This record gives sequence, structure tokens and C-alpha cells, in this order.
Amino acid sequence: MSEHEPTQQIDLTGLKCPLPVLKARRAIKDMAAGEILEVLADDPAAQLDFPHFCETAGHDLIKAEAAETDDGIRLTFQIKVKA
Repeated sequence: MSEHEPTQQIDLTGLKCPLPVLKARRAIKDMAAGEILEVLADDPAAQLDFPHFCETAGHDLIKAEAAETDDGIRLTFQIKVKA
């Protein structure tokens, strides 16, 4: 997956399933097709939830990264909004 400049970024760290996906879905409703939403999260379930959300909603998951930190896992997703 390649690096893209996000149109909007939301930090959903500290939220547990299903809140990260629900809040991302809400943010996407206000975005235009082709824009990129970057989501920061730390819930391990998000690694499964975001690919599934993008597949079922028809959006493109263009980035999915996981990094270990001293505080746990840090997840970054970039979603390209479809019409």
C-alpha cells in the first residue's frame, strides 16, 4: 500500500470495538469521493474491523500499518472514499 496525503485525520486511540469503525463511518459521510481519511487507533480488533468495513462499504483501504510502542500497538489506516 502506498503513502497518500490524507484529507482528514481522526484519532480514535483509546476507543474499543465497535466505536473506531462507527466514528470512521460517520466521518466518511461528510467526505467527497476520492478524499482520504486517516484513522489512528490502538484497539487490536481494528486490524480486522477496518478491512472488513472497507470491503463491505466499497471504500479502498490504501494503508494499514501496525507499530509496537511502549504503550501497546499503534494502528494507522488510510481509507479512500468511494462515491
